[in-house]
Amino acid sequence: MIKKMKLALSAATAVLAFAGLTAAPQASADELGDLKTRIAKLEKADAEQVAASKNNMVFFRGGYARNDYNRKGDILTDVQGFGGQSNGDKNGWYVGAGFDFSLSDDLFGLHDGTEILAELMFEYKEFDSAAMAAAPLPTLLNSAVAGNLTAGAGTVTVSQFTLSASPKIKFLKGSDFRPWIIPVGLSLHVISPPSDGVTVLDPGIQFAAGADYRVWNDIYVGADIRYQLTFGNLDGVNTEGFTTGGYVGIGF
Repeated sequence: MIKKMKLALSAATAVLAFAGLTAAPQASADELGDLKTRIAKLEKADAEQVAASKNNMVFFRGGYARNDYNRKGDILTDVQGFGGQSNGDKNGWYVGAGFDFSLSDDLFGLHDGTEILAELMFEYKEFDSAAMAAAPLPTLLNSAVAGNLTAGAGTVTVSQFTLSASPKIKFLKGSDFRPWIIPVGLSLHVISPPSDGVTVLDPGIQFAAGADYRVWNDIYVGADIRYQLTFGNLDGVNTEGFTTGGYVGIGF
């Protein structure tokens, strides 16, 4: 809108300048001066609008996580021996953080009010944890064979770390309520414990949607849902699944 007004006033200035060649010199000078003042004000407002349009944000997330497949029965997830148990449930929780960097506030000139951002995010997900109870003192025969006197307690935690980089499309620029989508993004998953083949890295893509609301100054609250898609499995481990929860953001 400001750009259109500037173009109109610039055109009017050119017309008045031409008309000033045949009109009263004092009248045309006053009108030209007034138009130049208006254009200067619009240029200042335009610069302030551009500066305010960069809605960068750092955010902190948390909520529910669920993988499509569990890890029960894996060599390194199940607790073996005395007091051992199956380990590696589908359901868990996550915490994470990330930031948005504004690339365009008008969809690269295609639509006013639709913003393009680059998102970089990480999250830690924990699905299960099983402890192995301490075993009683073995017999002398077992000690001689095993070469130890006790079997200590231990805990195996099944977790996953995800790092992602994605384009984010955010709507309703200028409004306190801002829905958004991630059409597709890249992600990298690190599992713990390693797979049966002792590998830990699994690349994939993510899809996401959410919205946030400005509650005060540059403080935002929001909610999102994300799905991680991988191709095949990581030596028998499938890391596909989704997270959903809330986040708190700080604009800068």
